[in-house]
Amino acid sequence: MRMMALPMQALLAAQFLSALADNILLIAAIALVKLVGQTGQISWVQSGFLLPYVLLAPWAGTLADALPKGKVLLLGNGIKLAGVLMMMSGMSPVLAYLVAGMGATLYSPAKYGILSQFFPVDRLVRANALLEGSTIVAILLGVVAGGWLADQSPLLAMQVTAAAYGFAMLINFLIPRLQPSVQDALRWHEWRVLARFGTYLHRLWRDPAARVSMLGTSLFWGCGATLRLMLFVWVPLALHRMDNQTPANLMGALSVGIVAGSALAWRYIHLDRIERAFAAGLVIGPCIMLLAAQHSLPATYGLMFILGMAGGAFVVPLNAWLQERGQAGIGAGQALSIQNLFENAAMLLLVSGWGLVSHMPVGHVIPAFGVLMLMGVAVLAVVARKSLPAG
Repeated sequence: MRMMALPMQALLAAQFLSALADNILLIAAIALVKLVGQTGQISWVQSGFLLPYVLLAPWAGTLADALPKGKVLLLGNGIKLAGVLMMMSGMSPVLAYLVAGMGATLYSPAKYGILSQFFPVDRLVRANALLEGSTIVAILLGVVAGGWLADQSPLLAMQVTAAAYGFAMLINFLIPRLQPSVQDALRWHEWRVLARFGTYLHRLWRDPAARVSMLGTSLFWGCGATLRLMLFVWVPLALHRMDNQTPANLMGALSVGIVAGSALAWRYIHLDRIERAFAAGLVIGPCIMLLAAQHSLPATYGLMFILGMAGGAFVVPLNAWLQERGQAGIGAGQALSIQNLFENAAMLLLVSGWGLVSHMPVGHVIPAFGVLMLMGVAVLAVVARKSLPAG
Protein backbone atom coordinates (compact mmCIF):
# COMPACT_ATOMS: atom_id res chain seq x y z
CA MET A 1 0.00 0.00 0.00
CA ARG A 2 2.97 2.28 0.50
CA MET A 3 3.58 2.08 -3.24
CA MET A 4 0.28 3.93 -3.69
CA ALA A 5 1.31 6.79 -1.38
CA LEU A 6 2.86 9.06 -4.02
CA PRO A 7 0.18 8.45 -6.70
CA MET A 8 -2.56 9.08 -4.13
CA GLN A 9 -0.86 12.28 -2.99
CA ALA A 10 -0.58 13.41 -6.60
CA LEU A 11 -4.27 12.64 -7.17
CA LEU A 12 -5.26 14.58 -4.04
CA ALA A 13 -3.09 17.58 -4.98
CA ALA A 14 -4.33 17.71 -8.57
CA GLN A 15 -7.93 17.31 -7.47
CA PHE A 16 -7.49 20.02 -4.85
CA LEU A 17 -6.20 22.54 -7.40
CA SER A 18 -8.80 21.59 -9.99
CA ALA A 19 -11.70 21.88 -7.54
CA LEU A 20 -10.27 25.14 -6.17
CA ALA A 21 -10.25 26.58 -9.69
CA ASP A 22 -13.76 25.27 -10.46
CA ASN A 23 -15.20 27.23 -7.56
CA ILE A 24 -13.26 30.44 -8.08
CA LEU A 25 -14.42 30.35 -11.69
CA LEU A 26 -18.06 29.92 -10.66
CA ILE A 27 -17.92 32.97 -8.39
CA ALA A 28 -16.14 34.96 -11.10
CA ALA A 29 -18.82 34.05 -13.65
CA ILE A 30 -21.60 35.00 -11.22
CA ALA A 31 -19.82 38.30 -10.49
CA LEU A 32 -19.63 39.04 -14.22
CA VAL A 33 -23.37 38.59 -14.78
CA LYS A 34 -24.15 40.62 -11.65
CA LEU A 35 -21.82 43.35 -12.85
CA VAL A 36 -23.93 43.88 -15.97
CA GLY A 37 -27.19 43.67 -14.03
CA GLN A 38 -28.28 40.26 -15.35
CA THR A 39 -28.89 38.44 -12.08
CA GLY A 40 -31.55 36.35 -13.83
CA GLN A 41 -28.70 34.56 -15.64
CA ILE A 42 -27.09 33.26 -12.43
CA SER A 43 -28.92 29.96 -12.65
CA TRP A 44 -28.04 29.60 -16.34
CA VAL A 45 -24.33 29.93 -15.55
CA GLN A 46 -24.55 26.83 -13.40
CA SER A 47 -26.84 25.11 -15.92
CA GLY A 48 -24.22 25.62 -18.64
CA PHE A 49 -21.64 23.81 -16.52
CA LEU A 50 -24.02 20.92 -15.84
CA LEU A 51 -25.31 20.37 -19.38
CA PRO A 52 -22.20 18.49 -20.64
CA TYR A 53 -22.47 16.05 -17.73
CA VAL A 54 -25.85 14.99 -19.09
CA LEU A 55 -25.11 15.06 -22.82
CA LEU A 56 -21.61 13.53 -22.71
CA ALA A 57 -22.19 10.89 -20.04
CA PRO A 58 -21.97 7.86 -22.41
CA TRP A 59 -18.58 8.97 -23.78
CA ALA A 60 -17.13 10.16 -20.47
CA GLY A 61 -17.45 6.74 -18.87
CA THR A 62 -16.09 4.99 -21.96
CA LEU A 63 -13.07 7.28 -22.01
CA ALA A 64 -12.40 6.88 -18.28
CA ASP A 65 -12.38 3.08 -18.52
CA ALA A 66 -10.69 2.68 -21.92
CA LEU A 67 -7.67 4.97 -21.32
CA PRO A 68 -5.24 5.36 -18.42
CA LYS A 69 -7.17 7.48 -15.95
CA GLY A 70 -4.23 9.81 -15.29
CA LYS A 71 -4.28 10.78 -18.97
CA VAL A 72 -8.02 11.46 -18.78
CA LEU A 73 -7.48 13.72 -15.75
CA LEU A 74 -4.87 15.69 -17.70
CA LEU A 75 -7.23 16.11 -20.67
CA GLY A 76 -10.07 17.25 -18.42
CA ASN A 77 -7.98 19.95 -16.77
CA GLY A 78 -6.76 21.12 -20.19
CA ILE A 79 -10.34 21.64 -21.38
CA LYS A 80 -11.20 23.49 -18.16
CA LEU A 81 -8.25 25.80 -18.77
CA ALA A 82 -9.54 26.50 -22.28
CA GLY A 83 -12.88 27.54 -20.78
CA VAL A 84 -11.19 30.05 -18.48
CA LEU A 85 -9.22 31.56 -21.34
CA MET A 86 -12.43 31.92 -23.34
CA MET A 87 -14.08 33.78 -20.46
CA MET A 88 -11.03 36.03 -20.09
CA SER A 89 -11.25 36.88 -23.80
CA GLY A 90 -14.74 38.32 -23.31
CA MET A 91 -16.88 35.35 -24.31
CA SER A 92 -20.24 34.88 -22.61
CA PRO A 93 -19.73 33.49 -19.06
CA VAL A 94 -22.49 30.96 -19.69
CA LEU A 95 -20.82 29.60 -22.84
CA ALA A 96 -17.29 29.67 -21.37
CA TYR A 97 -18.43 27.91 -18.21
CA LEU A 98 -20.12 25.30 -20.41
CA VAL A 99 -16.71 24.51 -21.97
CA ALA A 100 -15.22 24.19 -18.48
CA GLY A 101 -18.09 21.82 -17.71
CA MET A 102 -17.03 19.64 -20.64
CA GLY A 103 -13.63 19.22 -19.02
CA ALA A 104 -15.19 18.47 -15.66
CA THR A 105 -17.43 15.85 -17.30
CA LEU A 106 -14.38 13.89 -18.47
CA TYR A 107 -12.52 14.49 -15.22
CA SER A 108 -15.08 13.25 -12.71
CA PRO A 109 -15.45 9.51 -13.52
CA ALA A 110 -11.67 9.20 -13.84
CA LYS A 111 -10.85 10.82 -10.50
CA TYR A 112 -13.20 8.54 -8.56
CA GLY A 113 -12.78 5.46 -10.75
CA ILE A 114 -9.02 5.40 -10.23
CA LEU A 115 -9.55 4.83 -6.51
CA SER A 116 -10.81 1.30 -7.15
CA GLN A 117 -7.50 0.63 -8.94
CA PHE A 118 -5.47 2.04 -6.05
CA PHE A 119 -7.31 0.39 -3.14
CA PRO A 120 -9.19 -2.82 -2.23
CA VAL A 121 -12.90 -2.71 -1.43
CA ASP A 122 -12.40 -2.57 2.34
CA ARG A 123 -10.47 0.71 2.01
CA LEU A 124 -12.68 2.46 -0.53
CA VAL A 125 -14.71 4.45 2.04
CA ARG A 126 -11.53 5.84 3.58
CA ALA A 127 -10.05 6.62 0.16
CA ASN A 128 -13.28 8.36 -0.81
CA ALA A 129 -13.24 10.30 2.44
CA LEU A 130 -9.71 11.53 1.66
CA LEU A 131 -10.62 12.54 -1.88
CA GLU A 132 -13.93 14.07 -0.83
CA GLY A 133 -12.28 15.85 2.08
CA SER A 134 -9.58 17.39 -0.11
CA THR A 135 -12.24 18.38 -2.63
CA ILE A 136 -14.36 20.08 0.00
CA VAL A 137 -11.39 21.93 1.47
CA ALA A 138 -10.71 23.15 -2.09
CA ILE A 139 -14.35 24.17 -2.45
CA LEU A 140 -14.12 26.01 0.87
CA LEU A 141 -11.03 27.94 -0.14
CA GLY A 142 -12.30 28.36 -3.69
CA VAL A 143 -15.60 29.98 -2.80
CA VAL A 144 -14.06 32.18 -0.09
CA ALA A 145 -11.14 33.23 -2.27
CA GLY A 146 -13.46 33.55 -5.25
CA GLY A 147 -15.74 35.90 -3.35
CA TRP A 148 -12.82 38.08 -2.29
CA LEU A 149 -11.12 38.02 -5.68
CA ALA A 150 -14.35 38.74 -7.57
CA ASP A 151 -15.05 41.73 -5.32
CA GLN A 152 -11.57 43.04 -6.25
CA SER A 153 -11.73 42.16 -9.96
CA PRO A 154 -13.41 39.31 -11.88
CA LEU A 155 -10.38 39.32 -14.22
CA LEU A 156 -8.03 38.69 -11.26
CA ALA A 157 -10.23 35.78 -10.19
CA MET A 158 -10.00 34.28 -13.68
CA GLN A 159 -6.23 34.68 -13.78
CA VAL A 160 -5.85 32.80 -10.50
CA THR A 161 -8.18 30.11 -11.87
CA ALA A 162 -6.06 29.66 -14.99
CA ALA A 163 -2.90 29.31 -12.89
CA ALA A 164 -4.52 26.67 -10.67
CA TYR A 165 -5.61 24.58 -13.66
CA GLY A 166 -2.11 24.85 -15.11
CA PHE A 167 -0.48 23.57 -11.91
CA ALA A 168 -3.03 20.75 -11.69
CA MET A 169 -2.06 19.63 -15.19
CA LEU A 170 1.61 19.48 -14.18
CA ILE A 171 0.80 17.36 -11.13
CA ASN A 172 -1.28 15.00 -13.27
CA PHE A 173 1.99 13.79 -14.82
CA LEU A 174 2.92 12.25 -11.43
CA ILE A 175 -0.02 9.83 -11.57
CA PRO A 176 1.23 6.49 -12.91
CA ARG A 177 0.04 5.11 -16.23
CA LEU A 178 -2.24 2.36 -14.92
CA GLN A 179 -3.81 -0.14 -17.28
CA PRO A 180 -7.33 0.74 -18.44
CA SER A 181 -9.92 -0.88 -16.17
CA VAL A 182 -11.89 -2.13 -19.20
CA GLN A 183 -10.01 -3.47 -22.22
CA ASP A 184 -12.17 -2.07 -25.00
CA ALA A 185 -11.47 0.11 -28.01
CA LEU A 186 -13.03 3.54 -28.24
CA ARG A 187 -15.52 3.93 -31.06
CA TRP A 188 -16.70 7.52 -30.75
CA HIS A 189 -18.58 7.58 -34.07
CA GLU A 190 -20.64 4.42 -33.58
CA TRP A 191 -24.11 4.22 -32.16
CA ARG A 192 -22.88 1.23 -30.17
CA VAL A 193 -21.39 3.62 -27.62
CA LEU A 194 -24.91 4.80 -26.78
CA ALA A 195 -26.33 1.29 -26.94
CA ARG A 196 -23.61 -0.02 -24.65
CA PHE A 197 -24.11 2.89 -22.25
CA GLY A 198 -27.82 2.09 -22.15
CA THR A 199 -27.01 -1.54 -21.37
CA TYR A 200 -24.69 -0.52 -18.55
CA LEU A 201 -27.26 1.91 -17.19
CA HIS A 202 -29.93 -0.79 -17.20
CA ARG A 203 -27.60 -3.27 -15.51
CA LEU A 204 -26.58 -0.80 -12.83
CA TRP A 205 -30.16 0.33 -12.26
CA ARG A 206 -31.22 -3.27 -11.60
CA ASP A 207 -28.69 -3.43 -8.74
CA PRO A 208 -30.66 -2.22 -5.66
CA ALA A 209 -27.58 -0.89 -3.88
CA ALA A 210 -26.40 1.06 -6.92
CA ARG A 211 -29.90 2.41 -7.60
CA VAL A 212 -30.40 3.70 -4.06
CA SER A 213 -26.91 5.20 -4.03
CA MET A 214 -27.40 7.06 -7.32
CA LEU A 215 -30.79 8.44 -6.32
CA GLY A 216 -29.51 9.52 -2.90
CA THR A 217 -26.46 11.38 -4.15
CA SER A 218 -28.47 12.90 -7.01
CA LEU A 219 -31.07 14.28 -4.63
CA PHE A 220 -28.42 15.74 -2.34
CA TRP A 221 -26.35 17.43 -5.03
CA GLY A 222 -29.43 18.66 -6.89
CA CYS A 223 -30.76 20.46 -3.83
CA GLY A 224 -27.25 21.56 -2.81
CA ALA A 225 -26.40 23.14 -6.17
CA THR A 226 -29.68 25.02 -6.20
CA LEU A 227 -29.32 26.19 -2.61
CA ARG A 228 -25.85 27.50 -3.39
CA LEU A 229 -27.25 29.79 -6.09
CA MET A 230 -30.19 30.82 -3.93
CA LEU A 231 -27.77 32.19 -1.35
CA PHE A 232 -26.74 34.97 -3.75
CA VAL A 233 -30.38 36.13 -3.83
CA TRP A 234 -31.35 35.27 -0.24
CA VAL A 235 -28.39 36.86 1.58
CA PRO A 236 -29.14 40.48 0.50
CA LEU A 237 -32.79 40.09 1.49
CA ALA A 238 -32.44 38.21 4.79
CA LEU A 239 -29.01 39.27 6.03
CA HIS A 240 -28.75 42.66 4.26
CA ARG A 241 -25.29 41.91 2.84
CA MET A 242 -24.83 43.05 -0.76
CA ASP A 243 -21.33 41.72 -1.52
CA ASN A 244 -20.18 38.44 -3.12
CA GLN A 245 -18.07 37.54 -0.09
CA THR A 246 -20.90 36.77 2.36
CA PRO A 247 -22.72 34.11 0.29
CA ALA A 248 -19.32 32.70 -0.66
CA ASN A 249 -18.36 32.46 3.02
CA LEU A 250 -21.63 30.68 3.79
CA MET A 251 -20.82 28.19 1.07
CA GLY A 252 -17.46 27.84 2.79
CA ALA A 253 -19.14 27.01 6.12
CA LEU A 254 -21.13 24.34 4.28
CA SER A 255 -17.88 22.95 2.89
CA VAL A 256 -16.24 22.81 6.33
CA GLY A 257 -19.25 20.85 7.53
CA ILE A 258 -18.93 18.38 4.66
CA VAL A 259 -15.26 17.83 5.58
CA ALA A 260 -16.34 17.06 9.14
CA GLY A 261 -19.08 14.76 7.87
CA SER A 262 -16.60 12.97 5.61
CA ALA A 263 -14.36 12.38 8.65
CA LEU A 264 -17.31 10.94 10.55
CA ALA A 265 -18.06 8.65 7.60
CA TRP A 266 -14.42 7.51 7.57
CA ARG A 267 -14.57 6.61 11.25
CA TYR A 268 -18.10 5.34 11.83
CA ILE A 269 -19.83 4.46 8.53
CA HIS A 270 -18.69 1.41 6.57
CA LEU A 271 -20.46 -0.43 3.79
CA ASP A 272 -21.83 -3.03 6.22
CA ARG A 273 -23.50 -0.23 8.24
CA ILE A 274 -24.83 1.87 5.39
CA GLU A 275 -28.04 2.65 7.29
CA ARG A 276 -26.05 5.17 9.33
CA ALA A 277 -25.60 7.25 6.19
CA PHE A 278 -29.37 7.54 5.78
CA ALA A 279 -29.72 8.59 9.42
CA ALA A 280 -27.38 11.50 8.67
CA GLY A 281 -29.25 12.27 5.47
CA LEU A 282 -32.52 12.76 7.34
CA VAL A 283 -30.99 15.79 9.07
CA ILE A 284 -30.40 17.67 5.80
CA GLY A 285 -34.01 18.58 4.95
CA PRO A 286 -34.90 20.17 8.32
CA CYS A 287 -31.68 22.23 8.20
CA ILE A 288 -32.65 23.64 4.81
CA MET A 289 -36.14 24.47 6.08
CA LEU A 290 -34.70 26.27 9.12
CA LEU A 291 -32.37 28.31 6.94
CA ALA A 292 -35.22 30.35 5.47
CA ALA A 293 -36.13 31.68 8.94
CA GLN A 294 -32.64 32.98 9.75
CA HIS A 295 -31.77 36.67 10.02
CA SER A 296 -28.60 36.35 12.08
CA LEU A 297 -25.32 35.80 10.26
CA PRO A 298 -23.67 33.74 13.06
CA ALA A 299 -26.71 31.48 13.35
CA THR A 300 -26.71 31.01 9.58
CA TYR A 301 -23.06 30.00 9.64
CA GLY A 302 -23.81 27.40 12.31
CA LEU A 303 -26.75 26.01 10.42
CA MET A 304 -24.78 25.75 7.18
CA PHE A 305 -22.04 23.85 9.03
CA ILE A 306 -24.52 21.33 10.44
CA LEU A 307 -26.12 20.97 7.03
CA GLY A 308 -22.74 20.25 5.47
CA MET A 309 -21.75 17.76 8.17
CA ALA A 310 -24.93 15.76 7.61
CA GLY A 311 -24.38 15.90 3.86
CA GLY A 312 -20.80 14.63 4.07
CA ALA A 313 -21.79 11.70 6.27
CA PHE A 314 -24.58 10.91 3.81
CA VAL A 315 -22.80 11.24 0.45
CA VAL A 316 -19.36 9.71 1.08
CA PRO A 317 -20.60 6.19 2.01
CA LEU A 318 -23.06 6.20 -0.90
CA ASN A 319 -20.25 7.07 -3.31
CA ALA A 320 -18.16 4.17 -2.01
CA TRP A 321 -21.17 1.86 -2.21
CA LEU A 322 -21.66 2.68 -5.87
CA GLN A 323 -17.97 2.28 -6.69
CA GLU A 324 -17.93 -1.16 -5.08
CA ARG A 325 -20.99 -2.26 -7.04
CA GLY A 326 -19.74 -0.68 -10.26
CA GLN A 327 -16.27 -2.18 -10.11
CA ALA A 328 -17.80 -5.61 -9.54
CA GLY A 329 -20.19 -5.23 -12.48
CA ILE A 330 -19.61 -2.75 -15.30
CA GLY A 331 -16.38 -0.95 -14.39
CA ALA A 332 -15.93 1.90 -11.93
CA GLY A 333 -15.54 4.54 -14.64
CA GLN A 334 -18.81 3.58 -16.32
CA ALA A 335 -20.57 3.44 -12.95
CA LEU A 336 -19.30 6.89 -11.98
CA SER A 337 -20.24 8.29 -15.39
CA ILE A 338 -23.77 6.98 -14.96
CA GLN A 339 -23.83 8.47 -11.47
CA ASN A 340 -22.70 11.78 -12.97
CA LEU A 341 -25.56 11.56 -15.45
CA PHE A 342 -28.08 11.10 -12.64
CA GLU A 343 -26.56 13.70 -10.33
CA ASN A 344 -26.13 16.37 -12.96
CA ALA A 345 -29.52 15.72 -14.51
CA ALA A 346 -30.95 16.33 -11.03
CA MET A 347 -28.86 19.47 -10.60
CA LEU A 348 -29.72 20.72 -14.08
CA LEU A 349 -33.42 20.10 -13.49
CA LEU A 350 -33.52 21.80 -10.09
CA VAL A 351 -31.20 24.69 -11.00
CA SER A 352 -33.18 25.37 -14.18
CA GLY A 353 -36.37 25.08 -12.14
CA TRP A 354 -34.99 27.72 -9.79
CA GLY A 355 -34.31 29.94 -12.79
CA LEU A 356 -37.95 29.61 -13.84
CA VAL A 357 -39.35 30.40 -10.38
CA SER A 358 -36.73 32.95 -9.34
CA HIS A 359 -39.39 35.66 -9.45
CA MET A 360 -41.04 33.98 -6.44
CA PRO A 361 -39.95 34.93 -2.90
CA VAL A 362 -36.78 33.00 -2.19
CA GLY A 363 -37.87 32.65 1.43
CA HIS A 364 -40.70 30.41 0.20
CA VAL A 365 -38.66 28.40 -2.29
CA ILE A 366 -35.89 27.39 0.15
CA PRO A 367 -38.25 25.54 2.55
CA ALA A 368 -39.76 23.71 -0.43
CA PHE A 369 -36.32 22.33 -1.24
CA GLY A 370 -35.96 21.27 2.38
CA VAL A 371 -39.23 19.35 2.24
CA LEU A 372 -38.15 17.71 -1.03
CA MET A 373 -34.88 16.57 0.52
CA LEU A 374 -36.50 15.23 3.69
CA MET A 375 -39.14 13.26 1.82
CA GLY A 376 -36.67 11.90 -0.71
CA VAL A 377 -34.16 10.64 1.85
CA ALA A 378 -36.94 9.14 3.96
CA VAL A 379 -38.27 7.16 1.01
CA LEU A 380 -34.79 5.93 0.07
CA ALA A 381 -34.07 4.92 3.67
CA VAL A 382 -37.25 2.83 3.76
CA VAL A 383 -36.48 1.21 0.41
CA ALA A 384 -32.91 0.42 1.46
CA ARG A 385 -34.01 -1.11 4.76
CA LYS A 386 -36.70 -3.27 3.20
CA SER A 387 -34.96 -4.50 0.08
CA LEU A 388 -31.24 -4.57 0.83
CA PRO A 389 -29.33 -6.93 3.07
CA ALA A 390 -26.96 -5.38 5.58
CA GLY A 391 -23.68 -4.52 3.81
